Amino acid sequence: MATAIRGTTYFQTAEACRIAGISKNTFFRWLRAGKLQDVATADRHGWRLFSAADVERLCRKSHRISTMELAPVS
Repeated sequence: MATAIRGTTYFQTAEACRIAGISKNTFFRWLRAGKLQDVATADRHGWRLFSAADVERLCRKSHRISTMELAPVS
């Protein structure tokens, strides 16, 4: 569920991943591997908050799968 803070809409991790078409596990794996830059905003509990720009960046990354990133089939 989106949250508005000071006029900016933010999404929680599950919602941002759903919009991007990836699982939370994939998001965290990409984050650990350094394939993504972490978001800059968190709520008072330390949970990530994704701005529209963050969600767009995640969507672009999720659709950038190339054959070079896939394991060769033998």
